[in-house]
Amino acid sequence: MLFMFKRLHVLATLAAVAFFTFSGAAFADQPKPWQIGFQDAASPVMEKITEFHDLLLIIITGIVLFVLALMIYVIVKFNEKANPVPSTTSHNTMLEVIWTAVPILILVLIASPSIKLLYFMDKNPNAEMTLKVTGHQWYWSYQYPDNGDFEFDSYIVDDDDLKEGQPRLLAVDNEVVLPVDTDIRILLASDDVIHNWAMPSFGIKIDTVPGRTNETWVRIDKEGTYYGQCSELCGVNHGFMPIAVKAVSKEAFKAWTVEAQKEFAKADDSSPRIAFVNDVKAALTAR
Repeated sequence: MLFMFKRLHVLATLAAVAFFTFSGAAFADQPKPWQIGFQDAASPVMEKITEFHDLLLIIITGIVLFVLALMIYVIVKFNEKANPVPSTTSHNTMLEVIWTAVPILILVLIASPSIKLLYFMDKNPNAEMTLKVTGHQWYWSYQYPDNGDFEFDSYIVDDDDLKEGQPRLLAVDNEVVLPVDTDIRILLASDDVIHNWAMPSFGIKIDTVPGRTNETWVRIDKEGTYYGQCSELCGVNHGFMPIAVKAVSKEAFKAWTVEAQKEFAKADDSSPRIAFVNDVKAALTAR
């Protein structure tokens, strides 16, 4: 008996090690090799999404096990050898009521938290600041209308220019800087085609549509750098539109905005997008 207990203890320990080795990588601010599951939640929205996912996982597991048990029972009980004379019953009122009512109850159980979650993640009427996101082929631009109304572009960092610790295909030259513990309204639009601003740790995945402004919100719980990508097939360089958000304290954010207003002043024509627009205007004027 003692040997069996020790053996079970060893197996449980190995299972725990395997779990944290292979699925623990999911609890991060960026994708990891062999990752299973979500990234670590960094906002109330993502926490609720994770809770809803766990509820659905329990329901789905229960349905799968029930159907599996039912199939095994039918195979064993009603095969030709065990049941040579099959029943001629074609209707059972109680059974038909049950298999109609139970799925309805399951759908109601799923619908209630689903609708609450959709309502919660839609908008925040008490936002403390606004971030405007604009998608371009193939980069992002960000505007801070409540913090000096400055704007900057964010491009992917080429492989040859990556610094120590920067993840390939996710690092950008200008990161979005946002304060923690702040309700932030995010307005999203596009300058050309449909893009999708997706940040897994925040529970955000929303399209940016030309001629339309979509809205969502985020409240970041902890400091750190979080990565996402464009999740809409927007063209040949779709896979090279990463998103990097650096969450800092409110004090650090205020200090950053002071410097950012100087660095990204609107009079600065060094932006590739502004330079391109100026070249087009010059060409039209020359005509």
